[in-house]
Amino acid sequence: MTTTELRQALDIARVLLRDRDPVTSEDLAGAVERAAVLYPGVSRQQLLDELERGFNVWVGPGTNIENNEDHIPWLEARRAEIRWDFWRRYELYLEQEVGLPPSVISNLDRLTDDVLGRLEDPAERPGPWDRRGMVVGHVQSGKTSNYTALICKAADAGYKLIIVLAGRHNSLRSQTQLRIDEGFLGYDTQVNRALREGHKRIGVGALRGVVHPHADSLTTSADNGDFLTREAARFAGHLGRIPIVLVVKKVKSILESLNRWCAAQEAGRNLPLLVIDDEADDASINTRAVPLDEDGRVDPDHDVTAINGAIRKLLHSFDQSAYVAYTATPFANIFIHSGVSSERHGEDLFPRSFITNLPAPSNYVGPARVFGVNDGAEPLNMVRPANDWREWMPDQHKKDHRPGDLPASLQEAVRTFVLSCAARYARGQTTVHNSMLVHVTRFTAVQNRVAEQLQDELDFLVRRIRRGDEHAQQSVRDELQALWVRDFVPGLEQPLSWEAVQAALLPAADKIRVKTINGTAADTLEYYEKRNVGVSVIAVGGDKLSRGLTLEGLSVSYYLRASRMYDTLMQMGRWFGYRPGYLDLCRLYTTPDLIDWYTHVTFANEELRRDFDEMAARGMTPQDYGLRVRTHPAGLTVTAVNKMRSGTKMHVSFAGTISETVVFHRDAARNARNRQAMERFLQGLPARRPEDTLRNRVLWRHVPAAEILTLLGSLTVHEDSRRVRPELLGRYIEQRQQDGELTDWTVALVSNSTREEGTLTLAGQEVGWLKRTAMESSGPGRISLRRLVSPTDEQIDLSEEQLEEARELTRTNWQQSSTRTTRSEPSAPSGEAIRSVRKKRNGLLLLYPIKTYEEGPDGTANITEVMGFAISFPDSRLAQTVEYVVNNVYWETEFVGA
Repeated sequence: MTTTELRQALDIARVLLRDRDPVTSEDLAGAVERAAVLYPGVSRQQLLDELERGFNVWVGPGTNIENNEDHIPWLEARRAEIRWDFWRRYELYLEQEVGLPPSVISNLDRLTDDVLGRLEDPAERPGPWDRRGMVVGHVQSGKTSNYTALICKAADAGYKLIIVLAGRHNSLRSQTQLRIDEGFLGYDTQVNRALREGHKRIGVGALRGVVHPHADSLTTSADNGDFLTREAARFAGHLGRIPIVLVVKKVKSILESLNRWCAAQEAGRNLPLLVIDDEADDASINTRAVPLDEDGRVDPDHDVTAINGAIRKLLHSFDQSAYVAYTATPFANIFIHSGVSSERHGEDLFPRSFITNLPAPSNYVGPARVFGVNDGAEPLNMVRPANDWREWMPDQHKKDHRPGDLPASLQEAVRTFVLSCAARYARGQTTVHNSMLVHVTRFTAVQNRVAEQLQDELDFLVRRIRRGDEHAQQSVRDELQALWVRDFVPGLEQPLSWEAVQAALLPAADKIRVKTINGTAADTLEYYEKRNVGVSVIAVGGDKLSRGLTLEGLSVSYYLRASRMYDTLMQMGRWFGYRPGYLDLCRLYTTPDLIDWYTHVTFANEELRRDFDEMAARGMTPQDYGLRVRTHPAGLTVTAVNKMRSGTKMHVSFAGTISETVVFHRDAARNARNRQAMERFLQGLPARRPEDTLRNRVLWRHVPAAEILTLLGSLTVHEDSRRVRPELLGRYIEQRQQDGELTDWTVALVSNSTREEGTLTLAGQEVGWLKRTAMESSGPGRISLRRLVSPTDEQIDLSEEQLEEARELTRTNWQQSSTRTTRSEPSAPSGEAIRSVRKKRNGLLLLYPIKTYEEGPDGTANITEVMGFAISFPDSRLAQTVEYVVNNVYWETEFVGA
């Protein structure tokens, strides 16, 4: 069986299943049998597995926050009269050539209709208009497909000038142009900028039996294919006749040339302009302070950063314009001042018109799945801590650093990549792309030295695989077999024998090449040029790997770069995305600290996405969501301080959130003092009622807020417990009391009802220790847990009526949510719903006696006893922020490398 035969059999099966909704197991079996008749060499099981992966994909709805001032709805009225030629062609391409599941294509259709409808009618709305929106996706989740579909529909509707701002480097711009060539233009812009008879058709242009609408490009996918005035001059006469697209870098000289050219085109200035800003949180943000006069008004002639000013000037120079920002990390955009404008540059880029939250398909492998931050979720078995790299690549190395021998963890990562390639080959995936990412330094010279080391290591491995190991104590095949059995076999999604993998070792390893990624177009073209034979590459890079660049078939990552900014961390996560048929072969080698930080910021992101969905259900605006992001308890880590432009004063609100200790000191004396403080606190609480002693919790009701404040003032938390700072929690509680809120508390001492871990007595109450496994990111001075609170803990203070209200609210929010990944309606109330229905005067304090378990070097369990706590705050419409000051030294110390 060849990959080509499998693909052709899949195409036939997909056609047979096209009109089935939903697709049943009987439908799948029937399509497999009919396709197998035509291609008897194709494995029926593999064909069925591929079809199930596609047709079992489920996508939730998108959600929107909008402000429709000066917006005229138009799409529904015009839909029937528009010829959707660009979109129908792209839709067919996604189905037949890309092989996207029908549910994903249908959802893409709905989502891009939503965005297009929030812009203005380019054909029939007269007069000046200006729409500013943002589409928030997930890292490596298909944002390019989304805005390619939007471009197709916008061109169909009448937008004639479309500009895509595609990152700061040639590699990303070239990759984006290739995607536009394939999905929108239909021809290879490297061969010709405009489609003429006899020129090379690609992508949508190569489809048969469809209408081929005409569009031109002022840029190409070549390394030197960015905007050039002399090339654009040849197309001036085409403006307004057919859609014109440009894919340009966010570079000052390019954008200034583009602005001058646009200003010179009298006909063009009257055209409806659509600007797509890809990776909109990178380079587009004005990071300079906005000066205010004594009355709080913005200086109308204030200075801005070059890229920000050029984008704003471009939009400002057209009478009719639409700006749509695309990003997976929108927090810098949210921090843009919403009312800033200047005479020179026009309005800033705050998405005042709408924000759309894109859902992720159920087969998307994102941070929440990798690190297991959702309630009850276990992390994927793909993360491997690396602890042996510091001598080889110190954190603070210089640009002339010469690394010593490769650390054992990187040697293992290379062997893991060889095994991953061989396993995919053995599964029949012989012409697919395979990539390994090595991201350990930002210095190009050091990257080159690392690439040389990796090439030596790879050559050594291939020689030993090919020629054998006459003089070695252990053959490389034995080493690889031991790694396969230990690290792969327990987690395989489908059985695969070592004999099959071993037979594929040499052909798979022989294809692997080591390559540095330096930001040129050639970095991306090889995937496209060798799409029918497959590329296997170990890609060594730095910052240019961090933004937008897609490594096809990425299975193994080795990542050491330290950053504590939320947006930087997420964008560096090239290992997120889709891994059909090889997720069980994927591995991420990184530091324990980075595992901890990824877990932290992923949890914060999931909370903010749920906040977004709730605010969308309430009909709130982008300005409202901007305020929520600014005041989130994890707000310190969402983006770089110069993008926040709020100086050193920070503001947080705990309304509708839960704060829990998940990082603890190892120091026994500190832990003992916290335990004593909690015992004193419990001894001073009001008498309990008999019914408040439950199997696994002891409750105290009607506890005054003063007692809670006293406890918070006596506790010591680890400095990395940023969401649980006692002084901030206490100040928030004091503030809410002024409005009559958080005056009446329930305190719960949580217990393990089985008593399997033994018992302890606190304030006369015997409770069972709870067991928690420490994360591998725990270090010498701290212990890190994934979660403290169990899903049902937050509901213990609610009445039956409140619980039912919370369940109903959970079901309603689930139906409208962009974050859900299953079809199953939830039966238990969510934490957000619980906090929403809790009375504003009621707070909940949960105390946890925890035994943390870690595996020691000798395989024995190390146990540490700690006391944790969590506070569940009700939602509050009256809540104000708590202000505190962070100086520049703090930022430099805590967020190094941002």
